[in-house]
Amino acid sequence: MRLRSNRDFKRVYKKGKRFWNHNFTIIVNKNFGLGTRIGFSVTTKYGNAVERNRIKRQLREILRKKYEQLDKNMDMIIIPKKNTKDMNYEQLKSSLNHLIRRSKKTKGRS
Repeated sequence: MRLRSNRDFKRVYKKGKRFWNHNFTIIVNKNFGLGTRIGFSVTTKYGNAVERNRIKRQLREILRKKYEQLDKNMDMIIIPKKNTKDMNYEQLKSSLNHLIRRSKKTKGRS
């Protein structure tokens, strides 16, 4: 369920389609039969390790609950922006769900 290798991250960054809003950037790419895999990219600009791990834990939980509704056979990288530090769980969930819905609507048009 997770993107792990550097090679996979590079492939998604290079070939994926980007969607963004005020709080997140999502990069989505088809992976042809490997199932839905999700990776997180939180840079050191975001904050110290405690802050970076906190946002990743919250995002993992949001996506764990929503996993069955995600598109099948897609690789997805989620990049939170700095302003997500001040958001609570419900705000993160709402913003991320909005972006995922947007990516589902337009994926067939590319």
